[in-house]
Amino acid sequence: MSIAIIVHGGAGAWTTSDERFRTALEACAEAAEAGRAILLKGGSALDAVEAAVNILEDCPVLDAGRGSYPNAEGNVEMDALIMDGRDLSMGAIAAIQRVRHPISLARRVMVESGHNFLVGLGADAFADSIDFPRCSVEELLVKDLHLDEVISSRPAEQAAIGDTVGAVALDMSGNLAAATSTGGTANKRAGRVGDSPLVGSGAYADNWTAAVSATGYGEALMRVVISKRVCDFVGTGLSARSACESAIRVLEERTGGEGGLIAVDARGQVGWAYNTRAMPYAYAVEESPVISGS
Repeated sequence: MSIAIIVHGGAGAWTTSDERFRTALEACAEAAEAGRAILLKGGSALDAVEAAVNILEDCPVLDAGRGSYPNAEGNVEMDALIMDGRDLSMGAIAAIQRVRHPISLARRVMVESGHNFLVGLGADAFADSIDFPRCSVEELLVKDLHLDEVISSRPAEQAAIGDTVGAVALDMSGNLAAATSTGGTANKRAGRVGDSPLVGSGAYADNWTAAVSATGYGEALMRVVISKRVCDFVGTGLSARSACESAIRVLEERTGGEGGLIAVDARGQVGWAYNTRAMPYAYAVEESPVISGS
């Protein structure tokens, strides 16, 4: 059985010539390589996407974990979703604070909480009940001069570079998994939750079709349930790449929204599409060299 993994660092208003974007590309390549190493050793797709997203959550130029954007009150509220394509199991958290790796907490929700989705104070309480590592707000905030420009030049509800992170993978057993993690839009209202932790919107994984992770303007992405839509397109016979492109067209035509997608289908084909300025991504199939782009 073939293996494959593809990761993204967010679709948005990137300047591809600057150091920030190069750092994002390097983080994507590192994440894809780390996930691929797990898959080549016979590890699960779930393990691969969690490990890959952990690396992206540690990258200070990406909006997830360390590097998350503060909301309008100066706090950091993060969202994440992980999904297992074998039986459609999922774990999600929203508005979690003081956690360096939200995707790992989402996986613990899936496995240990008896529920699928925990938010706010409940998510915080669950994290403490399982002794999940906590961090200070200062560890998450990274000074970003470009962020100041974005916040001041765009309405609050759209003030985002869009660098949510995600990973999708296929393992040797033919199982698919997807993971998405974000700090949300910059300067958002307290309590705002976007598409990222919503099953079918921020991510979806189904062994029958594909695994997908989405990024972009969440208020539009959730309206078309974009990740599940990609899986449905794959189910009609489209390749992962064509399915992503078709879903982005739906996003544009139905909402006028902007975003990006990555996917791997049950045959191990990877795909991606976006209608923003750029979206750093990297993928690895079998033992071929990691390929990154935007």
